[in-house]
Amino acid sequence: MASEQRAADDYGSLVAALSEGKSKLSKRLQQVAQFFLNNPEDVAIYTIVEIARQAGTHPSTISRFAKEMGFDGFSGLQNVFRQRLVGPKMTYSDRMKALSEGPGKPLSADLELDDPHVVFDTFVLAAMDALLRVREDIDAATLRGFVEVLRQCGAVHIAAARGAFGVGTYSYYGFSRVGKRAHLIDNMGAMREQQLAAMAPDDALFVLTFDDYTPETVELAKAAHRKGRKLLVITDNELSPVAKLGTHTLYVKEARLGHFRSQVPAMVLCQSIIVSLGSLIDR
Repeated sequence: MASEQRAADDYGSLVAALSEGKSKLSKRLQQVAQFFLNNPEDVAIYTIVEIARQAGTHPSTISRFAKEMGFDGFSGLQNVFRQRLVGPKMTYSDRMKALSEGPGKPLSADLELDDPHVVFDTFVLAAMDALLRVREDIDAATLRGFVEVLRQCGAVHIAAARGAFGVGTYSYYGFSRVGKRAHLIDNMGAMREQQLAAMAPDDALFVLTFDDYTPETVELAKAAHRKGRKLLVITDNELSPVAKLGTHTLYVKEARLGHFRSQVPAMVLCQSIIVSLGSLIDR
């Protein structure tokens, strides 16, 4: 891939190149690609050493990834991520300045787990930053299409497990409250297959999964796709195993603090979808 790949001119072209060439990357470089797409602001501002530390790899692996993508080195690849921050949107420096003016430690600092207030404050700042990201990144046309499919489908079946289960369960409650027939695929009695089989041809599967993608959710999505059902997907980036399965796919980059992820941005997105659907149903 290194000898054939042309360096991307902008972030959108880079994402497209990664989506098309993911299978050609080694497993280690695929993990680097996932980290880069999940943390574009961090890639834009941190050194290669710090990025490698956060990604759990070696700086030489980051350099190899840059060359695989057609760049002479990491600095050329990083410039693409820096260019992404330039424009009418709130710049990352302004965003971080606004966040840092509040109490507590910077998001990159280690948590002092013996001080509950520091932990709390860090989670609040992380959620604020993640909300600013998702506000900038959500595509308006895709969001409208997402809601329209929900309006037209007979019923919505929800596949969400592990870390995404809380948001999926709330979505089941929310859809029911606005008058949309909803079913939660919860694998009760180990009957996931039977729950999926209950989907009618005009139903839709609402899929929520994030890195590390729950295998059961991924398999459900693939099985529904093989049957020709419509999938509405919320995941973290274009390299997600379910991203291309969606009739419409929305991306949420959740803030990560150690092994924990903030569910705030995904919850806000789902609430907005539910409220938008409810307004259409009431007409």
